[in-house]
Amino acid sequence: MSRVIVTLVGKDHVGIIATVCNYFADNGINILDIKQTTVQEFINMIMIVDVTGFKGDFKALSDGLAQVGEKVGCIIKAQNEEIFEMMYRI
Repeated sequence: MSRVIVTLVGKDHVGIIATVCNYFADNGINILDIKQTTVQEFINMIMIVDVTGFKGDFKALSDGLAQVGEKVGCIIKAQNEEIFEMMYRI
């Protein structure tokens, strides 16, 4: 299994989660865990996803998520799980 940490930050509005989830479903990406916080009109979401079924490389995933982010007016970033863990280990 290949896991990726996906973060989303932006101004909340209808359809953000649906658009992101549709991107995942269309690309064979499974959501393993999701946490969302909304503070006033802002959304902050972190997801752990399994990209085993994704046909592209990490750059294609990152670029695709950035395009989804532009579509919904949010910033969406992907990080490899191993790098994420190393950054926050100390």
